[in-house]
Amino acid sequence: MTFDYDLFVIGGGSGGVRAARVAAATGAKVALAEEFRMGGTCVIRGCVPKKLMVFASGFSEMFDDARAYGWDLTDGPFHWSRFRTKLHAELDRLEGIYRKLLGNSDVEIYDARASLKDPHTVSLSTGQTVTAKHILVATGGRPVVPDLPGSELGITSNDIFLLEDMPKSILIVGGGYIASEFAGILNGLGIAVTQFYRGEQILRGFDDEARALVADGMREKGVDLKLGTNVVAMEKADKGILVKATDGTEKTYDQVMFATGRAPNTDGIGLEDAGVALGRSGEIVVDDYSQTGIPSVYAIGDVTNRVQLTPVAIREGMAFVETVFKGNPTKVDHELIPSAVFTQPELGTIGLTEEQARDVEPVEIYSTTFKPMNHSFAGREDRVLMKLVVSKATRKVLGCHIVADHAGEMIQLAGVAVKMGATKEDFDRTVAVHPTMAEELVTMKEPVRSA
Repeated sequence: MTFDYDLFVIGGGSGGVRAARVAAATGAKVALAEEFRMGGTCVIRGCVPKKLMVFASGFSEMFDDARAYGWDLTDGPFHWSRFRTKLHAELDRLEGIYRKLLGNSDVEIYDARASLKDPHTVSLSTGQTVTAKHILVATGGRPVVPDLPGSELGITSNDIFLLEDMPKSILIVGGGYIASEFAGILNGLGIAVTQFYRGEQILRGFDDEARALVADGMREKGVDLKLGTNVVAMEKADKGILVKATDGTEKTYDQVMFATGRAPNTDGIGLEDAGVALGRSGEIVVDDYSQTGIPSVYAIGDVTNRVQLTPVAIREGMAFVETVFKGNPTKVDHELIPSAVFTQPELGTIGLTEEQARDVEPVEIYSTTFKPMNHSFAGREDRVLMKLVVSKATRKVLGCHIVADHAGEMIQLAGVAVKMGATKEDFDRTVAVHPTMAEELVTMKEPVRSA
């Protein structure tokens, strides 16, 4: 059978674009469809704009620090409109780069919504129908808004970058990394931030000691974090949104943002018509090679709900091309993936938490918290955490957790050692870089506890 394309990619995010480009480099005829903007969640409405907002929000504290260090500075107001204009110009530039990369790779772009008609046929919202030997679904995920009275009055992380004006007060609902990151960002921009989380502690799934320090740091910086609290109902008020909470309180906020989870983008794209199986959360079910139960259909990235990180989607895209177009069956290694949470304070992590590790085998915990030199001199109360989880039997470092400025930068490098299987003694043999915060990772000689 003759097909229009060797590969048709549905979704123009980081994973889909990388897979399309690399497949085209093998000589395959490739097309890609994207219904919104090229770049996906990460570039357009996630990692990139969020990190730029993290940078912007940090200056309010830097002004105070600068004065403590002898600089004569006067604070000024944050101009959202000025920042927003430059932010969107940067996103336009990045989208242009993505389009140029695809064009230079001879990937045909369809600015349209695509859906599967059958295992080899794609229908486009333009009315066109095309066929492909292989179809790769890389449609990502979307924020989920809870079903409660008045929830339509709230916004999600997708909307925050599009606001014409910043609110003076905001309620953020959720306790995951998106909710906690935006709580810090908006607080740093001078907005009165309240955060509700129904659980006992934010950042569920991360190391307990680390997430407790993050929560303490957020409160110290001014976030009104309320645990064990959720929204019951919302209604429009004269001056904002009236929120009724599970603790019996009622308060009006200028804005409410839900960061209560994400769902795979699998609705209305014909997966059932093509016979593709979905999991309980609506995710596409795939094997170790990202192949669905339909041999011609593959899926990568957040739509598979495996590890929802942009670099993982890119790795999955590369492995897909190796498997399908280079004849080299390649699995993606989803173990020991370093990650960062850009809360304020920042969290970097790789491997097992203390709680996870002690359920697997006996471990020793090397941990220290302290006030770093730069914060101490400036009179700040911020504390940092350096923590290693070590196997008693093998002495391997099973987990590394850092709460500190630039924790994401540090965990990228520590992650190399942990991924290689470094032991505690390997860390000990490494000479400290002084004076740094990270030197504590190689100077902790005695465990603080066994578990």
